[in-house]
Amino acid sequence: MNPEFASAIKEKVRRLPESPGVYLMKDRLGTILYVGKAKSLKKRVSSYFQPSRRFTLAQPKVAAMIELVADVEIVEVRSEAEALLLEGRLIKEWKPRYNTDFVDDKRFPMVRADVTAELPRFRVVRFPKEDGARYFGPFPHSGLLRKTLAEMRRRFGILLADGTPKRHDDGRWELYGDARAELYGHEPVVTADDYRKRVDEACSFLEGRTREWLEDLRKEMKEAAGNLEFEKAAGLRDAVEALERTLEKTRKFNRESVVFNRARLEAGRGVEELRLALAMATPPKRCECFDISHISGSFCVASMVAFDNGRPDRPNYRRFKVRSFEGNDDFRAMQEVVGRRYRRIAEEDRPPPELVVIDGGRGQVAAALKGFAEHGLEPPMLIGLAKKEETIIFCDERAPLRLPAHHEGLRLLQRMRDEAHRFANTFNADLRSQRLRETVLDEIPGLGPSRRKALLAHFGTIEKLRAATLEDIAAVEGFGPVQAAKIREFLDQAD
Repeated sequence: MNPEFASAIKEKVRRLPESPGVYLMKDRLGTILYVGKAKSLKKRVSSYFQPSRRFTLAQPKVAAMIELVADVEIVEVRSEAEALLLEGRLIKEWKPRYNTDFVDDKRFPMVRADVTAELPRFRVVRFPKEDGARYFGPFPHSGLLRKTLAEMRRRFGILLADGTPKRHDDGRWELYGDARAELYGHEPVVTADDYRKRVDEACSFLEGRTREWLEDLRKEMKEAAGNLEFEKAAGLRDAVEALERTLEKTRKFNRESVVFNRARLEAGRGVEELRLALAMATPPKRCECFDISHISGSFCVASMVAFDNGRPDRPNYRRFKVRSFEGNDDFRAMQEVVGRRYRRIAEEDRPPPELVVIDGGRGQVAAALKGFAEHGLEPPMLIGLAKKEETIIFCDERAPLRLPAHHEGLRLLQRMRDEAHRFANTFNADLRSQRLRETVLDEIPGLGPSRRKALLAHFGTIEKLRAATLEDIAAVEGFGPVQAAKIREFLDQAD
C-alpha cells in the first residue's frame, strides 16, 4: 500500500461499521479500482490491510491493486441481498479494472408474466423487454427464485414455462395432465377468465403481498413437526426460507439513488488533481470561495460558498453586507469580508478550510491577504482565479499558473467561482427588490413603519399588494376603509 495514504486508510477502516454494504477501492485520482460486497464492511475491508495477509504469491492481482489503493469508500445497505444488487450495478456502471465478475453484463434474474397471452405463464428471464409483459424483480438468488416459482405453481395453480395446456372443445383449458398432484386441489380444467384470476393473485404475491401465505406455511410446518412428519416439516421450512429470501424487499439502485455516482467521483478526482497542481501536501477537501457584487457601487455585498470534497456544501454558504464603506471598491470589500469570516472562525476555535479561492486577480488576492493580516491570522493556501484567461494567481512568489481547459482541478475551481458569483448576484438582487418595496411604501402618505410592516406581512410582496382590492386592504389588521382607500388611490396613480 502507498505509504502516503496508509495511515489515513487504516484510520478509516478502523471506523467502518459492521453492517452489510459495498466498498469501493480508489486510487489517488479517485478512479475506482475495485467494487466488492460484504456482510460486514469492517471485517471484509480490514482483511485487505492486515499485515498477516500475503497476497503476493497466492493472489498477485490483489497485491497489485492494494499497492495502488489511496482511499476506500463505502455504501451501507440493509441486507446482503441489497449489497449483491448494488455491487452488480456499480460494476456495470464503472467497469473497474480489477473486477472480473459481472463484466459479461450478466443481469439479475427477474420473473416475466406474459399477461398479453390468453394463458399467461411465469418464467425466469434476465433481460426485460418492451413487450407488454409484466416483470418482477430483480431478485438476487436465482436458485431460490426457481423454488419460489415452484411453490407458486402449487399455491396459485399457475403455468410456468414448461407447462403444456390443452384446449377442450368447449373452449376451456386443461392446464396439466396430472393436475391433482401438480395443483394441490386447484381445478385442473378452467376457463381463461378463471385462470386470469389466478394470475392476478400470483402477481400480487410477487409485488410483496406475501404475509398471509407465509403465515399459512409456518403453521403447516409447525403442525408437521408436531405430528413427527419431519421430512414434510423440513420441506416446508425450505419453502418458507426460499420465499422470504426471494421476496425480501430491496431498494432499486438507479443512477439517482446510488450515493457514489459519477458527479461525486469526478469531484473527488478534481480535489486530487487540484492538490497536485497547487503542490499541496494534502487534498483541499474543504474549500471556500469569495465573490463581490454591486451595482455601480450601490448594494455592495459579498458571497462565500463552501465545497466539501469537491461538492457544494450549501448549508454552510454565507453572505455579507459590506459595512466599512459605501461605493465601488472591490479590494476594500474583499479585505473586509475575508477578515470578518476568518476572525470569526478563529474566535470560535474552528479550523479554517484547506483552500481559500478568490474570484479575481492579483489585486483581489492581495486584499484578501490584508484581511488575514489585520486580524493577525495565518492564511491557509490562498489563490485567485482571474477570469479573463482562467489563470491561477498565488499569494506567494510563484508565477501565475494556467491549467488545460479539460483539467479536473481547473473545472473544480470554475464551479466554485461560478457558484460564488451566482450566490452573490442573488443576494444583490434580493437587497434591491427589498429596497424597492420599502421605497414604494415609504411614499404612501400617512403610512408609518408599523403599518408598512403589517402590509408586507399580510401580502408578502408589493406585487400582491398592487393587485389587492379595496376590501382586501381594509381587511388588514389596523386598517379601515378610509386608510385603505388612500393606499388604493396611491397605488393606482403610481401604476
